Amino acid sequence: MKKTVESVTQGHPDKVCDQIADAIVDEYLRRDPQAQVDLNVMGSHGMMMIGGEVTSTADFDLGALAQKIYKDIGYNDDIEVFVNIETQSEEMKRVKNGATDNMIINGYATSETRERLPRAVVYAHALARRLDDLRRGDPMFSWLKPDGKVQVVMEREKVTGVTVCASHQVSVAEKDVQTALLERLLIPVVGEDGTQLLINPIGSFTEAGFKADSGANGRKSNVDTYGGLIPHGGSSFSGKNPGKVDRAGAYMARYAARYIVDQELASAAMVNLVYSMGRAEPVHIHASGIGVKSKGAKMPGGAGSGSAGDLTKLITQQFDFRPEAIVERLDLLKPVYQSTATYGHFGRTGLPWEE
Repeated sequence: MKKTVESVTQGHPDKVCDQIADAIVDEYLRRDPQAQVDLNVMGSHGMMMIGGEVTSTADFDLGALAQKIYKDIGYNDDIEVFVNIETQSEEMKRVKNGATDNMIINGYATSETRERLPRAVVYAHALARRLDDLRRGDPMFSWLKPDGKVQVVMEREKVTGVTVCASHQVSVAEKDVQTALLERLLIPVVGEDGTQLLINPIGSFTEAGFKADSGANGRKSNVDTYGGLIPHGGSSFSGKNPGKVDRAGAYMARYAARYIVDQELASAAMVNLVYSMGRAEPVHIHASGIGVKSKGAKMPGGAGSGSAGDLTKLITQQFDFRPEAIVERLDLLKPVYQSTATYGHFGRTGLPWEE
C-alpha cells in the first residue's frame, strides 16, 4: 500500500500565515494568559490581512509583529498589513469553560517510529526542516529562498519517491539547484537506491511566497497533524488560544493515543472526540487500537482491554477531556505556539502533549 504525505518550509505562503497567527497567540498569552483569541491571517501579493475576534486586556501592535515574523522567516520585500480585530460577540462570551464550537477531533499514535508518527510523515518533515536549515545555516546554499515543499511516497516501509520544490535566486541555474539538493538534501536523508527523486520538476522556481501565490492560516492541516493518512477532523490550530477545543482537544487526543502506544497496549491507536458547543464534556469518546493485548491482560487503572480493539474505557478512566482540564494537565498557557507552526505539531520534543 502506498502512502503519500507532504510537508512545507517556513516560507510557504500558508505556513507564513500560520506562524504569524501563532506568534500573535503567543504574544497575547505573554500579556494575558486568559485571552480568548480566534483570528485568521491571509496574505497575497504585497499585502496581509489579520482579522478575527479577541477578548483580552492585552494591547499591542499586531501589524508590527506580523512584519517582524515575515522578515524573520527570510523575506525582504515590503508588505502592507491590515488589521481588523473585534471583541467576541456577547453570545460567545457566555460560553464558560465549554466548547466554543461543534468539533470532531482525531488523535493518533503508532509504534512505527520513535516520534510515534507514520514513517512517511517523519521523512517529509525531516526533509522540509533540512531544506530550511541549509538555507539558513550553510553559506553554500545562500541562493535558496524561503518558499518550498516536499512530497514523500512510501510503499512497504520504503521511500519510493520524493518531490522537492525549492525556490531560488534567478542567478542559479536549474541544473545546479538539482545537483546541490540531490547531494546535500535527498541522498543523506532517503538515499537513492530505487527511489524516484524529483527536484523542481517544472523547472525554475524564482517567483515565490506572496509574490507568486496567496496564503492563509489553517490550510495545511494535514502537514500539522498526520500527513493526511489519518482524518484530521477538526479545524485549524493556528490563531486559536489553547483553551479552544480545536487545539486542546487535538493535543489531548494525541496525548491519549501516545499513552496507549507508549504503554504497549497497542501498536497503533486512534482516539476520537466529539464536542458540542457550550458543553465541556465531549458528547462522544472512542478509542481503538491495532495489536491490542488480549482480554485479561493487566492494564493501567485496572481497565480491561475490551474487545475488538476497543480502548474507550481505558482512556475515559485515565483522562479528563474537558477543555479547562486539558489546559491544566498539559500546561497549555505557555507561549510555545509559533514553534509548532512548522514541521507539524506532533512528534516534537519539548511539547507537553508529546511527553
